[in-house]
Amino acid sequence: LCIVGKRPPSEPRKYDPTFKGPIYNRGCTDIVCCILFIICILGYVAVGILVMPLAWSQGDPRKVIYPTDSRGQFCGQAGTPLETKPLLFYFNIMKCASPMVLLEFQCPTTQMCVEKCPDKFLTLLKAYTNKEDFKYYKNFCKEGLEGLTVTQILSSGLCPAMLTPSKPFTRRCFPALDQKKGGEITVGNNSKFDDGEGNIRDAKDLVAGVKNATVVIEARQVVMKIFEDYTQSWYWILIGLVIAMLISLLFIVLLRFLAGIMVWVMIVMVILVIGYGIFHCSMEYVSLKSEAGSNVTLKDLGFQTDFSVYLHIRQTWLAFIIILAIVEVVIILLLIFLRNRILIAIALIKEASRAIGYVMSALFYPLFTFALLSIVIAYWAVTAVFLSTSNQPIYKVFNETACDHSRKICEPANFSTSSMKAECPDSKCLFAFYGGETVYHKYLIGLQFYNVFLFFWCANFVTALGQMTLAGAFASYYWAFVKPDDMPAFPIFSSLGRSLRYHTGSLAFGSLILSIIQIIRVLLEYIDHKLQGTQNKCTKFLLCCLKCCFWCLEKFIKFINRNAYIMVAIYGKNFCTSAKDAFFLLMRNMIRVAVLDKVTDFLLFLGKLLIVGLVVCFSPQTVVVGSYLIAHGFFSVYAMCVDTLFLCFCEDLERNDGSLARPYYMSASLHDILLEETEEPTQSSPHHINCQMTNTSS
Repeated sequence: LCIVGKRPPSEPRKYDPTFKGPIYNRGCTDIVCCILFIICILGYVAVGILVMPLAWSQGDPRKVIYPTDSRGQFCGQAGTPLETKPLLFYFNIMKCASPMVLLEFQCPTTQMCVEKCPDKFLTLLKAYTNKEDFKYYKNFCKEGLEGLTVTQILSSGLCPAMLTPSKPFTRRCFPALDQKKGGEITVGNNSKFDDGEGNIRDAKDLVAGVKNATVVIEARQVVMKIFEDYTQSWYWILIGLVIAMLISLLFIVLLRFLAGIMVWVMIVMVILVIGYGIFHCSMEYVSLKSEAGSNVTLKDLGFQTDFSVYLHIRQTWLAFIIILAIVEVVIILLLIFLRNRILIAIALIKEASRAIGYVMSALFYPLFTFALLSIVIAYWAVTAVFLSTSNQPIYKVFNETACDHSRKICEPANFSTSSMKAECPDSKCLFAFYGGETVYHKYLIGLQFYNVFLFFWCANFVTALGQMTLAGAFASYYWAFVKPDDMPAFPIFSSLGRSLRYHTGSLAFGSLILSIIQIIRVLLEYIDHKLQGTQNKCTKFLLCCLKCCFWCLEKFIKFINRNAYIMVAIYGKNFCTSAKDAFFLLMRNMIRVAVLDKVTDFLLFLGKLLIVGLVVCFSPQTVVVGSYLIAHGFFSVYAMCVDTLFLCFCEDLERNDGSLARPYYMSASLHDILLEETEEPTQSSPHHINCQMTNTSS
């Protein structure tokens, strides 16, 4: 729809003597989408005002932070009797191998909070005959053992039948499994163990239970592990992020005055940093040669939420070496074969540096974007946490033998005297999951979907606002014949005001299209996760194709949106018209786009990598993502400046011819950079001379 118009696509824009850059006398665009966006935002706020009190009253973030025992109590919660017992212990981890675990997300065995995980093999039968052993064993039993025999204790479910050496993992006690060189699975350095029921079992029997129990907690615990790392070293992380911001700012300022030198220094330093990374990874790979267990493959290790585990595996460092070596070779080859294009891209960055010199406030605009995104993310996160934890604890009947009441909802307070217990003596009423049967709980999934969709829409809107604001400011620089006299006093504020006053609908329209595609990608990932156990290759292939297609579509829409916002900032037309004009303008200048724009993006990407590498050398590795985002924020100003100048340059070429009557607005240096790259200069070419004369007289 956005590339259909009355004007033929291949027809260049004609000369207009009244055009002097971004049009100030403009009207509101895409009003319908603006109204829809405002209504959705009001609905989003209404969700917070009307629904959130209920979510806050029933929601409990502790359900996300702490593991929950069979009674629904939180292990390790401060101010409770379980404060000193932060770990969750499974009575019989092998029962987690049941397929029901993956359906109901709960292991059908008693779970209790303990102070520390067991560190030795021990059965209840053996411990009962030794006073010291039984005292140790009681740490993993319920209360009320006095005067009971072993049989009575086991039948009442007060103690596990056995203990195996375990290690805490994501606040849960899992058997300390290991794999020998021959592939033999061991637990506590033993390949067999006594299950407490008179049977000698293989250690590999524990593997299935551990895997299923881990599946239940993986996604949540990844987030919590990262959160814990940040809370433990927040000051170092904060220092690292401040360093990243200062280095980025210093780098941008130096580019303003020493663009050519800085770009070459940046390229050399990136090559040296990658080379040092290869050397460091090689040393780590060699040092792990004699370490026990380091030869385990990543496939055998599987997914681990404690990422430091991977650093003790030789294959991890080998993968790092290969990846860094490939990146190093690619960069060197690009330098060799694209050296002329790189020289042109450096000159284009110099021109962008001059533009930023006139609009210095643009360097700090990413801080405003970051603040708005922080508000959007915070509102979404708080809403998501309380919505997802506003369910009530649900208890179900779990049993080992056939029972008509299996998996039915029960009440733990009176279960021992209920008819369910009488009909199924070996059954237990255990905590299953969080849920509810009220009207609020029935529509909870809809509220969560609405929360996610509005998050995407608002985040994309904030990003689009930043792009249009910067585009308007840099366009005012380009189309100013006499700089800075013909420029607004405050280009950023002037462009921001125009964008919000006239083009909120266009921003909402572009961000809505992108959000719909992103939410479809999320749904595809959700479907793929649910169908991971299927063996239907046709289904897997179809999902893979769909995910690939929508990934490409998202990249294309981002490209179209970015250039459409530039055209909206200049001409003040609606989104579809601007997207159509930008698309065909770029198609008419396809060669220039291919050889210059992407090379410039590559150089700016190297700058981001250099900043991240410098920050990681002096701060914790957890700041890698934050450092990259900060560097991306500052360099996005340069990227937007380059894209805007390039689009304005293409417009300038179609509007003007370089004569005294229709002079170019571009500088002589920009004329040399871009025009002569794709056109052979001739001795009789008047355009360059007239351009130089015009700019000199200016």
